[in-house]
Amino acid sequence: MTTTYTANDFKKGQPRWCPGCGDHFFLASLHKAMAELGVPPYQTAVISGIGCSSRLPYYVNAYAMQTIHGRAAAVATGAKVVNPNLTVWQISGDGDGLAIGGNHFIHAMRRNIDLNMILLNNRIYGLTKGQYSPTSPRGFVSKSSPYGTVEDPFRPAELCFGARGRFFARSVATDGAETVEILKAAYHHKGASVCEILQNCVIFNNGAYDPIYTKEGRHKNAIYVRHGEPLVFGEHNEYGLVQDGFGLKVVKIGENGVTVNDILVHDAHCEDNTLQLKLAMMDNEHGFPVALGVIRDVVAPTYDVAVNKQIEEVKAKKPYHNFSELLETNDIWEVK
Repeated sequence: MTTTYTANDFKKGQPRWCPGCGDHFFLASLHKAMAELGVPPYQTAVISGIGCSSRLPYYVNAYAMQTIHGRAAAVATGAKVVNPNLTVWQISGDGDGLAIGGNHFIHAMRRNIDLNMILLNNRIYGLTKGQYSPTSPRGFVSKSSPYGTVEDPFRPAELCFGARGRFFARSVATDGAETVEILKAAYHHKGASVCEILQNCVIFNNGAYDPIYTKEGRHKNAIYVRHGEPLVFGEHNEYGLVQDGFGLKVVKIGENGVTVNDILVHDAHCEDNTLQLKLAMMDNEHGFPVALGVIRDVVAPTYDVAVNKQIEEVKAKKPYHNFSELLETNDIWEVK
């Protein structure tokens, strides 16, 4: 008999975040996605690092662990490899995941471990009271950069693709329906799945994503990418994306002879990530919509399956199967 779950089955405790924090929105979407996926709480683990977002495991009714700063991917890797049937949700912020945890982040993707890696990106260190993070834009004024940062930020999609990432999706924390959909897509993808969640920090970086933080704003300033569908956007889908040399160009359908047949069609499953990366790198500052949805979803062998298969193959060839048998397999000397 199949058990039907509701979001309440995955709720636990009273979230302790600032009112209006994007973490509240994301947590509600995660609860809903978990219920719709139907994986029992006892087959689910939520593992985080340190930071505001990393309090999230306390609020999910499942196996949970808050690790040390930047080490969520390392612990999540171990949990998945030793228990391949466990569904693992890794929760990190942009500071926790991309600064001290950056090395673990890229190698989890390179190895293609079957983890659902959630990056809650508010472009600030919130827990430590407002220092700039690896995703803060150049010139960003913060407590640790009072005259503005003088360095370029990481762009998570670029980092993911550069580490041979096979799955990348993005949503806005306030867009519950889309967030639920990309979380479910991440679960169904076998391998490292990165979901970037864009959210404001209402205390230290409010307004970071204002152009797309409301439904009306997303109609104007974002594009929902769907595999196999034309890349159109706008309040009435009146705009589209076409190839322009080695780049992309925004056109208005119906002007200068442009029809919907001229618009690029999204291919999330293409092994070559050239176009997918261009979509993921678009921003409003350069006249493009922000891409939301599943941008890349490519099948490849997973580390956890390969490791466990290798272990079974080696065990089948060995005359011993545990440590006691190993000790008794070869010559034995008795020391008197």
